[in-house]
Amino acid sequence: MTQLNNRFSTFFLIALMAFFLGCASTSKQEGTGEYFDDTVITTKVIAAILNEPTLKSAEINVETFKGVVQLSGFVSSQANIDKAIEVARSVKGVVSVKNAMRVK
Repeated sequence: MTQLNNRFSTFFLIALMAFFLGCASTSKQEGTGEYFDDTVITTKVIAAILNEPTLKSAEINVETFKGVVQLSGFVSSQANIDKAIEVARSVKGVVSVKNAMRVK
Protein backbone atom coordinates (compact mmCIF):
# COMPACT_ATOMS: atom_id res chain seq x y z
CA MET A 1 0.00 0.00 0.00
CA THR A 2 2.84 2.43 0.77
CA GLN A 3 4.36 1.76 -2.64
CA LEU A 4 1.03 2.76 -4.22
CA ASN A 5 0.95 5.93 -2.12
CA ASN A 6 4.53 6.76 -3.14
CA ARG A 7 3.68 6.34 -6.83
CA PHE A 8 0.56 8.48 -6.46
CA SER A 9 2.55 11.17 -4.64
CA THR A 10 5.25 11.12 -7.31
CA PHE A 11 2.67 11.35 -10.11
CA PHE A 12 0.84 14.17 -8.33
CA LEU A 13 4.06 16.18 -7.85
CA ILE A 14 5.07 15.72 -11.49
CA ALA A 15 1.61 16.80 -12.68
CA LEU A 16 1.68 19.81 -10.35
CA MET A 17 5.12 20.88 -11.58
CA ALA A 18 4.04 20.52 -15.22
CA PHE A 19 0.99 22.65 -14.54
CA PHE A 20 2.95 25.47 -12.91
CA LEU A 21 5.74 25.40 -15.47
CA GLY A 22 3.18 25.45 -18.27
CA CYS A 23 1.65 28.63 -16.82
CA ALA A 24 4.96 30.41 -16.33
CA SER A 25 5.74 33.44 -18.41
CA THR A 26 8.76 34.07 -20.59
CA SER A 27 10.05 37.29 -22.10
CA LYS A 28 7.93 36.74 -25.22
CA GLN A 29 4.99 34.84 -23.80
CA GLU A 30 2.61 35.66 -20.99
CA GLY A 31 1.63 33.35 -18.19
CA THR A 32 -2.06 32.67 -17.55
CA GLY A 33 -2.37 35.27 -14.81
CA GLU A 34 -0.59 37.92 -16.86
CA TYR A 35 -2.89 37.25 -19.82
CA PHE A 36 -5.96 37.93 -17.70
CA ASP A 37 -4.34 41.02 -16.15
CA ASP A 38 -3.56 42.36 -19.61
CA THR A 39 -7.11 41.66 -20.78
CA VAL A 40 -8.46 43.67 -17.86
CA ILE A 41 -6.04 46.53 -18.57
CA THR A 42 -7.00 46.54 -22.26
CA THR A 43 -10.70 46.66 -21.38
CA LYS A 44 -10.18 49.50 -18.90
CA VAL A 45 -8.10 51.52 -21.39
CA ILE A 46 -10.73 51.08 -24.13
CA ALA A 47 -13.49 52.16 -21.73
CA ALA A 48 -11.47 55.18 -20.61
CA ILE A 49 -10.83 56.24 -24.20
CA LEU A 50 -14.49 55.83 -25.16
CA ASN A 51 -15.57 57.79 -22.05
CA GLU A 52 -13.24 60.69 -22.84
CA PRO A 53 -15.48 63.33 -24.46
CA THR A 54 -12.65 64.96 -26.41
CA LEU A 55 -11.81 61.66 -28.14
CA LYS A 56 -14.48 61.00 -30.73
CA SER A 57 -12.59 58.25 -32.48
CA ALA A 58 -13.50 54.60 -32.15
CA GLU A 59 -10.61 53.91 -34.51
CA ILE A 60 -8.08 53.59 -31.69
CA ASN A 61 -6.92 50.00 -31.21
CA VAL A 62 -5.55 48.89 -27.85
CA GLU A 63 -3.25 45.93 -27.20
CA THR A 64 -1.53 45.09 -23.92
CA PHE A 65 1.44 42.82 -23.22
CA LYS A 66 2.80 42.55 -19.68
CA GLY A 67 1.26 45.90 -18.72
CA VAL A 68 2.66 47.75 -21.73
CA VAL A 69 -0.20 49.28 -23.72
CA GLN A 70 0.16 49.92 -27.44
CA LEU A 71 -2.24 52.35 -29.07
CA SER A 72 -2.67 52.23 -32.83
CA GLY A 73 -5.12 53.48 -35.40
CA PHE A 74 -6.13 56.85 -36.80
CA VAL A 75 -7.23 60.05 -35.09
CA SER A 76 -8.01 63.54 -36.36
CA SER A 77 -5.22 65.49 -34.63
CA GLN A 78 -1.98 65.36 -32.66
CA ALA A 79 -3.95 66.66 -29.67
CA ASN A 80 -6.11 63.51 -29.82
CA ILE A 81 -2.98 61.35 -29.86
CA ASP A 82 -1.64 63.17 -26.80
CA LYS A 83 -4.97 62.87 -24.99
CA ALA A 84 -5.31 59.14 -25.76
CA ILE A 85 -1.81 58.53 -24.40
CA GLU A 86 -2.62 60.55 -21.27
CA VAL A 87 -5.88 58.64 -20.72
CA ALA A 88 -4.15 55.26 -21.21
CA ARG A 89 -1.39 56.18 -18.74
CA SER A 90 -3.98 57.06 -16.11
CA VAL A 91 -5.40 53.51 -16.05
CA LYS A 92 -4.29 51.45 -13.07
CA GLY A 93 -1.91 48.64 -14.03
CA VAL A 94 -0.48 50.34 -17.12
CA VAL A 95 3.32 50.12 -17.02
CA SER A 96 3.95 52.24 -20.11
CA VAL A 97 2.25 53.33 -23.33
CA LYS A 98 3.60 52.90 -26.86
CA ASN A 99 2.15 55.10 -29.57
CA ALA A 100 1.53 53.83 -33.08
CA MET A 101 -1.41 56.16 -33.84
CA ARG A 102 -1.45 58.31 -36.95
CA VAL A 103 -3.24 61.54 -37.85
CA LYS A 104 -5.72 61.14 -40.72
